Amino acid sequence: MGTQTFFHHREEEQKEERQQRLQMTSMTSKKRFKTSEEEETFSLSELSLAAALALTSETTRNYKLRREAAILELEQRGQKRVCFGNEMEKLEEEVIKNCRLLRVRADRRALRRKAVEKAQREKEYIELRSGRAPMFWIPLRVHAVWERMEVTLTCTVLASPLPQVTWYKNGVPIDLRLAPAGKYKIKNKFGMLTLCISRCSMEDSAEYSVEIENQYGKAYSFATVLVRKYYGKESGFDSEIYRRSLIAREADFASSLKPLFSREKEPFTLSCYFTSDLLEHQRNITWFRDGELLQNSERQELKYQDQEASLTVPCAYKEDEGFYTIRVPSLGGCKEQTTYVFVRDAATESAGAPGSPLNVKCHDINKDCLTLSWIAPSHNGGSPILGYFIERCTAGSENWVPCNEKPVKTCRYPVLGLAKGQAYQFRVKAVNKAGISHPSKASDAVIIYDPSKAKRVTVIPYDEGRMIEISKDDLEGHIKIPLPPTNVHTSEVREDYVALAWDEPDPRGREPLQYYVEKSLVGSNSWQMVNLDMPVNSPRFALFDLVKGKQYRFRVRSVNKHGISEPSLPSQPITAGAKLAPLPPPSQVLAFRDTKTSVVLQWDKLKNDLEPLGYYIYCRETGTEEWQTVNNKPVMCNEFTVPGLKAGKEYVFCVKSVGEAGLSESSPETDPITVRPAIARPSAPRGFVLLSCGKASMTIGWKPPKRKGGTKILGYFLDQHDASELDWHEVNIQPIPQRVYTVCNLEEGHLYEFRACAMNMAGVGEVSEPSDLFRCEEWTMPEPGPPYDVKFTEVRDSSLMLHWQAPLYIGAGPITGYYVDMCEEGTEEWKQINKQATATTHMKVSDLDTGKCFIFRVRALNKAGIGPPSLPSDPVVAKSKPGTNEIELGVDEEGFIYMAFEAPEKNDSSEFIWSKDYEGPPDADRVQTEEKGNKSKLILKEPSEKDLGIYSVEVTDVDDDISASCTLTQEDLDKLLKRSHEIRNPLIKLISGWNVDVLEKGEVRLWLEVEKLSPNAELHLIFNEKELTSTPTHKINFVKGKGLVELIIQNFCDDDKGVYTAQLQDGKAKNQFTLVLLDESFAKVAKEADAKRREWKKKQGPYFVENLKWKVTENCEVLLTCKATNLRKDTSFQWYFNKKARADGVFDAQTGIGTLRIQKPLKTFSRSCVGSVLFLLHL
Repeated sequence: MGTQTFFHHREEEQKEERQQRLQMTSMTSKKRFKTSEEEETFSLSELSLAAALALTSETTRNYKLRREAAILELEQRGQKRVCFGNEMEKLEEEVIKNCRLLRVRADRRALRRKAVEKAQREKEYIELRSGRAPMFWIPLRVHAVWERMEVTLTCTVLASPLPQVTWYKNGVPIDLRLAPAGKYKIKNKFGMLTLCISRCSMEDSAEYSVEIENQYGKAYSFATVLVRKYYGKESGFDSEIYRRSLIAREADFASSLKPLFSREKEPFTLSCYFTSDLLEHQRNITWFRDGELLQNSERQELKYQDQEASLTVPCAYKEDEGFYTIRVPSLGGCKEQTTYVFVRDAATESAGAPGSPLNVKCHDINKDCLTLSWIAPSHNGGSPILGYFIERCTAGSENWVPCNEKPVKTCRYPVLGLAKGQAYQFRVKAVNKAGISHPSKASDAVIIYDPSKAKRVTVIPYDEGRMIEISKDDLEGHIKIPLPPTNVHTSEVREDYVALAWDEPDPRGREPLQYYVEKSLVGSNSWQMVNLDMPVNSPRFALFDLVKGKQYRFRVRSVNKHGISEPSLPSQPITAGAKLAPLPPPSQVLAFRDTKTSVVLQWDKLKNDLEPLGYYIYCRETGTEEWQTVNNKPVMCNEFTVPGLKAGKEYVFCVKSVGEAGLSESSPETDPITVRPAIARPSAPRGFVLLSCGKASMTIGWKPPKRKGGTKILGYFLDQHDASELDWHEVNIQPIPQRVYTVCNLEEGHLYEFRACAMNMAGVGEVSEPSDLFRCEEWTMPEPGPPYDVKFTEVRDSSLMLHWQAPLYIGAGPITGYYVDMCEEGTEEWKQINKQATATTHMKVSDLDTGKCFIFRVRALNKAGIGPPSLPSDPVVAKSKPGTNEIELGVDEEGFIYMAFEAPEKNDSSEFIWSKDYEGPPDADRVQTEEKGNKSKLILKEPSEKDLGIYSVEVTDVDDDISASCTLTQEDLDKLLKRSHEIRNPLIKLISGWNVDVLEKGEVRLWLEVEKLSPNAELHLIFNEKELTSTPTHKINFVKGKGLVELIIQNFCDDDKGVYTAQLQDGKAKNQFTLVLLDESFAKVAKEADAKRREWKKKQGPYFVENLKWKVTENCEVLLTCKATNLRKDTSFQWYFNKKARADGVFDAQTGIGTLRIQKPLKTFSRSCVGSVLFLLHL
């Protein structure tokens, strides 16, 4: 029984032990490794854990502890297992252990390989995600060093992956193999790039750059290294190598964009020039108009060629007016310039017609209608605009059709009757009483469509991009008779029309809808259908024939092929014909100085939240009445720069608001303003030069600021700096009026540098850059010092006048002359102009190439030799500036000879400086100067040969040179003296000398004609040394406006024989003209006058055409006959004999023949009766 119990317990223990081992083996296997098939499903974290376990011991610490605990438990029980089953178990365990070990080793290698591959892929993925284009975190900076010093250029970059680095000098890659040994050291550590240059020389003055590039892009950084010499007269900027380095820099704008003035229908080109060819990264040039990006198209052409970027518009419209901006990329961002392009109105076909409207746009496009808007023109032609005509055409055709019969008075109009699906364009014309304007630019083509169609269609996407469209029309097929519209209201009420709008019925139905509109006067229950003949397809309609002042209500009916709906609810009452009030004008219009040709305007925006369409600006010169339009396209801002004004002229300005109703009234005029540059602080002085040096003092000179600020420079403040100290020190407290100053109390042998700033009435300007270092050592050289203040005046196309100041240090002897050198800008080839030294401090330089830029310098000469050259002058282009004035030489109205010069660009503080022969002001005893506004006049008091010479004038306190000269020669003086004598002793010009005419009545007319005389002219008519006055018998006529003098003598006789003299005087002008009527000339006139007088008297009544004559007949009778004419009914005829009437005469009134027969002739019969007969014929 005990044995059985023992074996039973032992079997239980063995069974328990095997179960425990199998369980432990299973747990250990799961924790220590997985099969190769399972590896494919491991996560990255599991693979990392497996790799870590594989790199550790073969068995885990927990397993060993459990194994030792089991063995200890068996030993304590005292039960030793040594049977066949135990040996087999051990063998099985050994086999399992070896298999497991082999498996673990194999899997360990596989896991290690998989982990490395996964880690490599993860690293590549991280690098890919962190990849970025290179950039400079800290760029290169400029360095200035002394000769033989070392300089290190440093920058910090960010890039992934690491970039390739290339260093350049003046655009040429630095090759360490070709450079001198040890000259350059290049390093690249942790993103910090360094270039070390050892023992710098003048040839190392250059522009250095570094290029970094990876697969994502490239970047550049530039820096200039300036190597200075110790003695200070030359610097790295003077080296040819440094000058060449400037060329490799980024291109910049060569000049600023100028305002451009064009005209409608004409082309214009806006050009921008650069200092050099654009680099590759600068080629992406963009143009903008009023902030809108412009692209190449038929409307405009954008081009870049030969350092010029241009924008060309082949046919300009007023819509092309605006602010144009050119933007050029650069390493530091972008560079841009902006200007304004003005487009003037084209010449109208009829005088006084308005300008064309602009900015025609389409709004609220519907199935058969749309609303058109435009902007009123700035110029109305001198009379108010009465309205506008609208025209349309189908896109692509030129068949323009009018849309309205009567002109519409506002700048908005609904266009009806359009075809759905058709493309249209529109244009507008303005009309006033003088005529019709040119048409506006055509609007963009618009297609008439149904805007509600998109709302009635629902799109359901499915199956990778496919869509199902569901239309409400398909779901509303049960609707037959349509429902009435809703929300009938007026969208616009204007003087010419009322625009209605409503909502379509919902549900609408499948069939297309049309609408009928009805109207009714408020207070009346009768409704009238408005569009019975033309139902509308859109929920929009406009009515044009409403009675102004009446109140209306409106309702709408829907209709389809099934029938017509009930009417909609009536709209609110609307008063027709309400006139749209124009906007008020802006207030507080102020004008400020800007430049010599422009003025800045500012004004307050409209109050009460009124939003205008823009503003028009107008200007006029004071003293004139005609206003000129500044802009033809409204500006939206409340500040505008008005360019293109005449320098020195006075202007006033006003502004108008632009709205839908047209233009407002003019704003109050600004105060008159003279066009001159605005006053500002001056720029920095420049060009410091050492003129003389002692043991403890230095005399420094400098050039004036390029920009003087529009007023006089009041003085300069000078600072000094000892190179051995850190701080700068003021030299003067009170401003220095000149540009030469002696600095005292210096340390001998020390190096000093100087800087200065200028002051005007606006304040103290910018501080200049420090000068070169000058050593304080006493000058003992025998040659003279450098001349200074080299400047030029009278710049013309091929010549200029050069001026300079004599050296302050003359050396071993007096200055005997000067040599002038010249070179073209950008070169170092100095050429001596004068072979013989000139003794004066000025020289005329001629035969220059027009348009080229030159630089000049001057060297002084004494008996010891030629001294150092002066500081080079500023570059000057040999070309006359537009609008350059010359000196006017003439004689004034009082006979004084003068020279006058006008300078519209002068400032308030500017002065006219006259000189003679460039030696100084003319002798005050011989000349007198007068200034009035922008004009100066030099008057010669007593002109003579002493006044011959060259007269020049220069205007001070201006940025650009304003000067001129003229030469007064003997020939000119003679002509002027003659003209002066004529003015001081003027003669009235004779047009036609004395003429003698005999008039029809026998009157004698004596007359002459001179030039036109003033109303103050005087006439003295002298006859035989006695002055005549006008009488009925001697009438004097003096027509001053025609210069006519005439004397009419009624009865010309012997008393009128003699000499006639007309003495004329008109102001200072006078003259006299003489007529002699004596002897034959008098007799001839008297005879002709007597004959015409008789003839005239005859023609006043009956007179004889055949005088009395007689003959003896065959019967020895005397027959007397005569013939009269010009007879009247009451004319009588009487014969006389010895003054006694005879009654036997016969007179035939029809023929006018009278006869008298004398039967017995008497000796005493005579013809003395003729006079009596004539007397009777006058009765």
